Amino acid sequence: MRVSKLVYGLFIGAALCGQAMAQSCTPKVSAEHLVAPGKLQMSINPTLPPQQFVDEKGELQGLNVELGRTVAQKLCLEPVFIRMDMPPMVPALQAGRFDAINTGMFWTEERSKLMFMIPYGQQAMSIFTVPTSTFKITKFEDLSGHVVGIETGTYQERKSREFNALMVEKGLKTIDFRTFQTASETTAALRAGQLEAAINSDDTALTYVERGIAKVWVSGIYGTDITLDFRDKTTALAVSGALKQIKAEGLYDKLFEKFKMTRLTNPTFDIRGPGPAPR
Repeated sequence: MRVSKLVYGLFIGAALCGQAMAQSCTPKVSAEHLVAPGKLQMSINPTLPPQQFVDEKGELQGLNVELGRTVAQKLCLEPVFIRMDMPPMVPALQAGRFDAINTGMFWTEERSKLMFMIPYGQQAMSIFTVPTSTFKITKFEDLSGHVVGIETGTYQERKSREFNALMVEKGLKTIDFRTFQTASETTAALRAGQLEAAINSDDTALTYVERGIAKVWVSGIYGTDITLDFRDKTTALAVSGALKQIKAEGLYDKLFEKFKMTRLTNPTFDIRGPGPAPR
């Protein structure tokens, strides 16, 4: 009985302490700039380790998950992750279903006109096969005439198709692209022998190499910034300030070291691009 009372007392004390902290922490983004007051709702595609993935317990893990939680904490907001595939993310953001896209989206000029994009890291593309493949690849053109898997609706798909078009203009055979909703599905098809090679981000490909399920032949293709993306400028500016604080405290570098991802050389965490036109 004494143990039960002690545990109960500790539980109540912790709850009251948590309530007191919540009451003393005022959200730094007001309700009119958020989908739901007091919450930072972020879409995420948890199929891209080490950026974001689901562990054996079914829990979200990865750099973007921890970064999102840390940013929300700095803003006194509750982090909420909405799991979804990449293709519908931008229209869903524009429709106001959530506040941000937190899935390592590549920066492009076209995208910077649709939402407020804040670069926070760097990424490029890799070409990989299963470890036992005899298909030797030294350059992108070596994919000519071969079956290659890629995640649909991504920067990787767009840049790969652009390069393929240039190859065809030069008289090379077109790449037979097979598209998939997620990186996991792409890799599963590769391992099942349905593909000869696959394309994804450098860090994701490296994770597959560490797991013993892939061999990278070419990396560092079409490198660019990866971003956090927002529908509301006030929210984006608040997150920008939080990222600068996280960098000053050393947390930014620790997270990138932990997940072996490429940080920005001289990060400013400012909005890059014009953002959407005022309505």
